[in-house]
Amino acid sequence: MQYIEEHGRVPVMGEFDVIVAGGGVAGVSAALSARRMGKRVLIIEKSLTLGGLATLGLINFFVPMCNGRGTQIICGMAEELLRESIRYGYDTIPEEWRGGNPGKGAKTRYVTRYSANIFALVLMEMIVDSGVTLLLDSVVSKPVMRGGHCDGLIVENKSGREFYAGRMIVDTTGDADVMYRAGMPTVQGVNYFTYSAQGIDMEHIMKAARTGRAADAIFAVNGGGANLYGGNQPPGMRLFGGTTAQDVTEYVVKNQKVLLEKLKKQDRLSRDVTMLPGMPQFRTTRHLAGDHSLRGEERYMHFGDSIAALNDFENRDWLYELPFRCLVKTGYDNLITAGRSASAEGWAWDVVRVIPPAIVSGQAAGVACAQAIDAGCAIHDVPIAPLQERLARDNVIIHFDDALVPPEAAPAANSAGD
Repeated sequence: MQYIEEHGRVPVMGEFDVIVAGGGVAGVSAALSARRMGKRVLIIEKSLTLGGLATLGLINFFVPMCNGRGTQIICGMAEELLRESIRYGYDTIPEEWRGGNPGKGAKTRYVTRYSANIFALVLMEMIVDSGVTLLLDSVVSKPVMRGGHCDGLIVENKSGREFYAGRMIVDTTGDADVMYRAGMPTVQGVNYFTYSAQGIDMEHIMKAARTGRAADAIFAVNGGGANLYGGNQPPGMRLFGGTTAQDVTEYVVKNQKVLLEKLKKQDRLSRDVTMLPGMPQFRTTRHLAGDHSLRGEERYMHFGDSIAALNDFENRDWLYELPFRCLVKTGYDNLITAGRSASAEGWAWDVVRVIPPAIVSGQAAGVACAQAIDAGCAIHDVPIAPLQERLARDNVIIHFDDALVPPEAAPAANSAGD
């Protein structure tokens, strides 16, 4: 490969206590929680829309936040943002959950769909009104490192190259871009061939007219239709890493061509595609290899440094705790992650990456940054007890109740995490 060399000066545009790279729901949560603790916060987002996959990516679904038996597990800022997502738009919360935990005998799980665009507008309002500084249409291109310390981030945007200094850096790019470029250990994932847009047709328009719900006019239109487990993956279609421009381009082009071929076979006047996803809908691209990597077999285990109890969105009764060590790596004193780039393996990565866990891990990352600044310590040395106390005060469930563990899994629940 050939290279060129570049030299130049980059203007310093500002200094912040906490810089959050990536404005998805994990990044928004990190920024809000650090700001609510009085810190000067900058959030940098490459698009024009906050929310990431939850908005721009059209994955407008709060997956189950309960154990499947009528008890809510994921709370804190996940509950707050769920409520904000439906404040001015539609919801699909099951009726039995509208009054709180229905308890044993519940026939549904605590979930909802929402308007992706309206949620994005609400997130923008929350960030701006909180006093967080926002930088849109800006791509983080390089962390400036001194050994294991990040002085700040170089950003590329319409103004050219700019540098922003930060005391604490949160990587919520979703792809571990900052950590990877900082030299932190990361793990590459793969993704199936999946692409979901939104459309309307006469059938759904008439349904909306009958129900009086505008949301009923919208339905999913797919390019690639592979599911979470690889079902419906086209024969011979490779898996996508999603961490190079070439990989992203090939993924999007192939999916859009598949979608267009489907549309060519339909009556052109009977339907329309109202929105294409504004970002690739990858699930598992790259994550931190942190001080601990959560594994699927660690369900029902308690951890002394847990920052949130989590439930499995697919399997009823499966409960986890997310150790703080999954967000940090010793030796890198002011870099932390959250959301889908937290350190997790196998099925546990799927558990951690979805919207509610991403939000509560982002909340924990923001609080940890503020407390590390106040304590004058490295982010990986944040005292756990004060961190847990603050999160609990903000309605995060730190440890799941052993009474919720199925009897056949009770021995595992008694095993302490390392």
